[in-house]
Amino acid sequence: MGKSYERIEGRLRTFIEEQKVFFTATAPLDGEGTVNLSPKGVSGSFAVLDELTVGYLDFAGSNAETIAHLRENGRITLMWCAFDGPPNIVRVHGRGEPVFRDDPRWPELLRHFPAVDPTPHGLRAIILVTAEHIRDTCGFAVPLMDYRADRDTHARRFAREDDASLAAYFQKKEYIGTSIDGLPGLPLPLPPTPRSEPGAAPDGVGAGPGRG
Repeated sequence: MGKSYERIEGRLRTFIEEQKVFFTATAPLDGEGTVNLSPKGVSGSFAVLDELTVGYLDFAGSNAETIAHLRENGRITLMWCAFDGPPNIVRVHGRGEPVFRDDPRWPELLRHFPAVDPTPHGLRAIILVTAEHIRDTCGFAVPLMDYRADRDTHARRFAREDDASLAAYFQKKEYIGTSIDGLPGLPLPLPPTPRSEPGAAPDGVGAGPGRG
C-alpha cells in the first residue's frame, strides 16, 4: 500500500506542488509538551528547492508553535492529501529550520516564491525542511472535496500593518514570543522587512505552484 522514496522528484514532486493545502506537525522534546498541527494554504507559498529540500513562507498569526519546536529540536512532518483525483497521501519526515528576516539567506530564499506577494501577509519567517524519510500511502478514506478559491481574509487583515504595528501585534499575543509550553518562539522585536527586488527562482531550482 505504501512506498518510500529517496528523493522528491517526478510524479511525487508534481503531486505535492499541485495541492492547495498541506499540514505541518511538530512537538517539543518534553513528553508532556503540546503537539502542534497546522494547515498551510496561501497559493504560491510552498516550493521544492531541490530533491531533498522544501520550503514555505510563514506568515503572521496568533501562535508560533512550529517555530518554537523547530528552534528546540528541528523535528517536523509535512503531509499532503489528495482531495480530488486518485487517492494519495504523502508525508515528508525531516528536520526543519526557521529563517528569519535578518538572516543573510533571506533575499535568495525569497526568490523561490515568485508567485506570491508576501507583503500583505506579514511574512515573518521562511521554513526550510530537509527530508529524511519520504513516504506515500493510499488515502482511500480521504473524502473528495472541490477547491473553490483561496480566502483573502488573511491578506486583508494584515495588509493594514507595517513593521512597527506588526511587531506591536506580536508583542501583545501570548504565544508568539514563547510557545504554549514556554519555549522560545518568534524572536521579538521582529527585524524589519529587508528591501529587495523581486526575481525569478535561480536557474535549475524548482519553485512550483505548491501551497503553504
